[in-house]
Amino acid sequence: MALKDAKTGARNEAGIVAALGVLKQSFGERFQTGQAFREQHAHTTTYIPAQLPDGVLFAESSDDVKVAVRICAEHKVPVIGFGTGSSLEGQVNAPNGGISIDFSRMNRILEVNAEDLDCTVEPGVTREELNTYLRDTGLFFPIDPGANASIGGMTSTRASGTNAVRYGTMKDNVLAVTAVTANGEEIRTARRARKSSAGYDMTRLFVGAEGTLGILTSVTLRLQGIPQKIGGGVCAFPTVRAACDAVIMTIQMGIPVARIELLDALQIRACNAYSKLNYEEKPTLFLEFHGTDETVALQSEQFAEIASECGGGEFSWTVNAEERSKLWKARHDAYWASRALAPEMAALSTDVCVPISRLADCIGETQADIEEHGLLAMIVGHAGDGNFHVLLLFDDKTAEGIAVAEAFVGRLNARALAMDGTCTGEHGIGQGKMAFLEEELGGTVELMRQVKKALDPDDIFNPGKIFHRA
Repeated sequence: MALKDAKTGARNEAGIVAALGVLKQSFGERFQTGQAFREQHAHTTTYIPAQLPDGVLFAESSDDVKVAVRICAEHKVPVIGFGTGSSLEGQVNAPNGGISIDFSRMNRILEVNAEDLDCTVEPGVTREELNTYLRDTGLFFPIDPGANASIGGMTSTRASGTNAVRYGTMKDNVLAVTAVTANGEEIRTARRARKSSAGYDMTRLFVGAEGTLGILTSVTLRLQGIPQKIGGGVCAFPTVRAACDAVIMTIQMGIPVARIELLDALQIRACNAYSKLNYEEKPTLFLEFHGTDETVALQSEQFAEIASECGGGEFSWTVNAEERSKLWKARHDAYWASRALAPEMAALSTDVCVPISRLADCIGETQADIEEHGLLAMIVGHAGDGNFHVLLLFDDKTAEGIAVAEAFVGRLNARALAMDGTCTGEHGIGQGKMAFLEEELGGTVELMRQVKKALDPDDIFNPGKIFHRA
């Protein structure tokens, strides 16, 4: 991560002025240029400085998006999509100016096909809104990145989260999208069929593109049946390696664990204080199993045996919904729990992902790095797929403090890449991880640039993200 990659690009001042006038005339009060609106649509949850758009459009339909894109394309003005603003690598910044399209009013659930286990939603629907709507159908959408993110944002960043070990990531659960392209036309990337050999997989091209190829107007999602029974529990281990060994054995034995989260000892201390818990301050696994009464009990017993073999303590599990909710609420509040340890400091949340056989090595070396450099940082990971997050608390008010943080993130990413991992399992590239993408994929990034240039020749869609145009 480096501030140099969040550089301000060239502004098309004349085009921006002209586009703002036409947009105001076309949309009236739904297009705002006030400072407060602009600041709300460039906030970032990292230390990367906010770069404000010149205006914000509150779109209410795909027709609104098409009109706005045509206006911006005509005047060569950048367009940045905005869901809930929970992205972590500066994805909603406007380094070249332009307009932000806010999707909070495009939050309709367009279609639910219960028999086919799929649905189609507008991009502004949040995952919690969708699951509340689906509750009476016996279905749910399993991707849970922690934040109540919008479906459009989750699709654009290829999000995953705590359930990914069983249900996959957004790339596995998006069947199709509609998107407005650079000519202002809306395309559909696929039908609802569960499989297809019809040409290029354009759906996957848009999933994870971070809004750089077009603006999503709807997303068709794969759904799952709500399990008959859900069991969850906690198990402490003497070391991170012992916990990781238990994870690897669980996966290799084919136990269909739904969630298996690793929290290091410092993260447990933070969660205990913030969420009023009393867990042992040791590396700990949070787990969840989905199935029937019999299968949940069997899977829990199997994991308890594995944990014991790996030196873990008692696996305390329950099917009580209230107790499980308290457990996962604490997990989702890990960010705020960590911040509370040193509220005067800034927080930088970063992630990497490695093959699960290297997870213990990568975390162990990262913990040694943290200790060697006297840093204050906690680790929490989606252990079942080798993905972990580091929450670093640091001084962002001095150049020295920022340099220390950037150097740590650089070492972390180099470590993951050396283990044949990736610089980001789910946060995306945005502005913060451009340099690491080059290191990870080399010449493939040039191919990405060619795709971007073919679909967005004037670079109007979220410029300055993933890579800089040559």
